[in-house]
Amino acid sequence: MRDDSLRRRSADVGEALGMTAVEVLARLKRMASPRNVAGMARFGITTEGTLGISIYDLRALAREIGTDHRLARQLWASRIHEARILAGFIEDPAQVTEAQMERWVRDFDSWDVCDQVTEVFTRTPYARRKIRAWARRDEEFVKRAAFAMIAEVAWHDKTAADETFEPFFGLIEAAATDERNYVKKAVNWALRNIGKRSAALNRRAVAVAQELKARDFRAARWIASDALRELTSDAVQKRLRAEGRPASRRTPSRSTRRA
Repeated sequence: MRDDSLRRRSADVGEALGMTAVEVLARLKRMASPRNVAGMARFGITTEGTLGISIYDLRALAREIGTDHRLARQLWASRIHEARILAGFIEDPAQVTEAQMERWVRDFDSWDVCDQVTEVFTRTPYARRKIRAWARRDEEFVKRAAFAMIAEVAWHDKTAADETFEPFFGLIEAAATDERNYVKKAVNWALRNIGKRSAALNRRAVAVAQELKARDFRAARWIASDALRELTSDAVQKRLRAEGRPASRRTPSRSTRRA
């Protein structure tokens, strides 16, 4: 959803269709699968207000609709799980306000809504300010949102200088003692994604992980051990060397995002 030309074409289609919130919600309900809801629950996804629609089908619908700020707000207000994910897909980051971000983040009740919607948040002018603020908040999904955004920025912003990620290490170190599953996994995700950007950041992330591994907190030790497996893996080291950036050392690779 980051291809601007695709967004413009999708927006044109959406305007031509003139889809209303009532029409979109009716379509989502026709796409519902109670069987899928049960499967989603096994992955820790909330079942309240959930229709059981796959992310792939939601992205396809988002391409039909295009960018639509007004419709995104209406879908969010429906409180339907998939409608809120769809709202994040069609939202226009240029029209998102800080107040809207605060309202939406307070509504997060599932890791998948958090991770999908924070992608649009990273493309607002307020992203880094919100990362700093939310990383210090206590609400589980607000805190997760901060580290999901760090992971997204580290993965997608190819032009950012290494130095811009340095402040994030302090946030990671501070949050690494949080034992809540959805927080510690997001902290781990952020550390891994930063450490895969360049040799310098790889070395820095490995050093942070080694410090966390020595702490007397289970969450910190898990975050560290899991991150070190990927950041020192042959796959990551080979890629960094291929880019002319030798880095740290060894072991098997892991997926980018985990609940």
